[in-house]
Amino acid sequence: MTRLNTARTILYAGAALTALAAAPAFAQEQTPAATTEEAAADDPGEITVTARRREESLIDVPISMSVVSGDTLARTGATDITALQDKTPNLTLQIARGSNSTLIAFSRGVGQQDPLWGFEPGVALYIDDVYVARPQGAVLDIFDVERVEVLRGPQGTLYGRNTIGGAVKYVTRRLGHDFEAKARVAYGSYNQVDLIGQVTVPVGDILSFGGAIAQYWRDGYGENLTTGVDQYNKNVLAARLSAELTPSDNIFVRVAGDRILDTSLPRHGTRLLPNGTNPIYTPTESVYDTRAGIGDDNRVETKGLSVTGEIGLTDTLTFKSITAWREGHTDTLIDFDNTELPTLDVPAQYDDRQFTQELQLLYQGDRAQGVVGLYYLNGRASGAFDTVVGLLNTTTLTSGTVLTKSYAAFGDLSFDLTEQFKISVGARYTKDDKTGTVFRRNYTGIRSPVFGNAAAVPGLIRTDYTNSRSFEKFTPRVSLSYQPNADLNFYASYGQGFKSGGFDMRGDAVFTPTTVDGYAPETIDSWELGMKGAFLDRQLFVNLAGFFSNYKDQQVTIQVPALPSGIASFVDNAGKAEIYGFELEMRAVPSRHFTASAAIGYTHADYKEFLTFIAGGTTPVDVADRRAFQNTPEWTANVSATWSEDLAGGTIAFTPSVSLRSDTQMFELATPALDQDGYALVDAALNWTSEGGRYRIGVAGRNLTDTRYRVGGYNFPGALTGNSVIGYYGPPRTVTGTFEVRF
Repeated sequence: MTRLNTARTILYAGAALTALAAAPAFAQEQTPAATTEEAAADDPGEITVTARRREESLIDVPISMSVVSGDTLARTGATDITALQDKTPNLTLQIARGSNSTLIAFSRGVGQQDPLWGFEPGVALYIDDVYVARPQGAVLDIFDVERVEVLRGPQGTLYGRNTIGGAVKYVTRRLGHDFEAKARVAYGSYNQVDLIGQVTVPVGDILSFGGAIAQYWRDGYGENLTTGVDQYNKNVLAARLSAELTPSDNIFVRVAGDRILDTSLPRHGTRLLPNGTNPIYTPTESVYDTRAGIGDDNRVETKGLSVTGEIGLTDTLTFKSITAWREGHTDTLIDFDNTELPTLDVPAQYDDRQFTQELQLLYQGDRAQGVVGLYYLNGRASGAFDTVVGLLNTTTLTSGTVLTKSYAAFGDLSFDLTEQFKISVGARYTKDDKTGTVFRRNYTGIRSPVFGNAAAVPGLIRTDYTNSRSFEKFTPRVSLSYQPNADLNFYASYGQGFKSGGFDMRGDAVFTPTTVDGYAPETIDSWELGMKGAFLDRQLFVNLAGFFSNYKDQQVTIQVPALPSGIASFVDNAGKAEIYGFELEMRAVPSRHFTASAAIGYTHADYKEFLTFIAGGTTPVDVADRRAFQNTPEWTANVSATWSEDLAGGTIAFTPSVSLRSDTQMFELATPALDQDGYALVDAALNWTSEGGRYRIGVAGRNLTDTRYRVGGYNFPGALTGNSVIGYYGPPRTVTGTFEVRF
């Protein structure tokens, strides 16, 4: 990262925050993340969350977290959950390179850049308390969502799967027993068309059915100049159905199913350097254009079914069960060289399925509250891909499967020592059993028999093994809170995170024979000091958290050209790192006509040891001084304000916002052609809502300055790989008009 760009970003952030402080205290039309419209009306600053498996005020929760309501995201033109990156400090949420709906997530420097099957995410995604094990199809669109909660730091003593870096919780609203319906239609830039409908139908007093369906179309931001089709287009159909049964006040049962089908065209990216092996190649005029010749087939389908049951055993004791099944399938094409020739092409397919069962016993007493639970996951992730090196007329087939069985027991108890002092103690025991099967083979010819070339001549088998390993860990958590009054909370916490080891599905046993042994777990010890408070008669809300983390054995995927076999991959347990920083979030809500919010995050992530093999050496070398954390800008900031006035029997509200990110490195090793300088994004939205909220008409502009910024890339330089340095970009300037009606 250059000092000039860092300084420029800090100055931008300071100017934006100063302007906010100097301006009138703007207020939002609706409180961000208020649980319901009724809650927002009772207290326009109150935010209710369920981070600790019970409803409570955000101020009372001794966890660093951000909350954004689904209405806020929809009104500002956000199309999917990656928009949270612009509203949440120290967070990276991006669409993965070479995909349309695979999620890349990092929080405070911890995450998972490589979305290959079998790898565990560093930041977990939950849909209504159901853990989503794989990132494919995880870029969720904004519909049928009440709020999204972003929890920072290790999670696992309260629910679900243990995650080392944090969690993103996509929370839908309970149906209730009143008929409700909502329809939304939007039209925007690049012929964007969104059609969204939701309905709740009660049947008597104890049963309700709900459904939501969304269809998204959009032309591409660019064009494939070889095949003539769109680049960066969108074609997604998503649906959710649910039924809720409440036969008595102490029994609740919910059955929910969802399906997402993404048939958007492949996103091939854009070449950033000349192709030394193909003199006829000419650069594209737009960063959204490509000359990829691999083809235009792409299909991602994910679906799931869950059953949630709650039984109130006593006034203080509740039993809860969450049973869920999910599966997904992906067929995709990635053109690494971005030319019409098969210089470096990768057709791929992925399959995954998971079954999870969670049992909880929740206690809510006068001075003590807590949860104990058991968790089980049975998952299968598999896939295959060809690495085609056209100049050598060779292909390497890589295929494999990872079977995972995870068992865990967890508990977390909060106790009021006095009216002001509270202590929370939690622990988790996790045992993961994994079996990995990896097969890797050379072929002569363009593509292997698995991907349609029956004439390919089989060659050297590079990897062929099945191995099993078990990983187990006890991870504690403790926090101490001091609340001098109901509107102020100081807390200190310590937590340990754990991500189990596994097997590298790309592992090449010829280059790295130890790949058959798999890689080790990674752990993190995280300390945090924080304050949450409401001031000025609850017109100003401030959340401040500082953190320090000791990161050990971080799992890092390294891919390098390894001709004539294509690309060699290995997973390093990188050694040691220290991460520290802070998050500051503020909301001002002085009246119903003005609100404002601002946030700033700082993350300093520094490797203290990074052991890897250099140039085929047999002894690991410490290269910590030449490595940096990927997808982790030092500075993130955002500021927004809303002015609203009564107009034409309703309310009109104008919301401008600015978000900033400092320089970002795409990989641990600096890649100047790929790494992204700091940048700012400017958005604005104008919404008119009728009295009572039945009608809404809005227009939203995003990236109004039309900034070009990279969100991912591939780095395979060299003549035989076509000097393939490829970039993927965030959306250009877009404007969308929306009409919404509620019944």
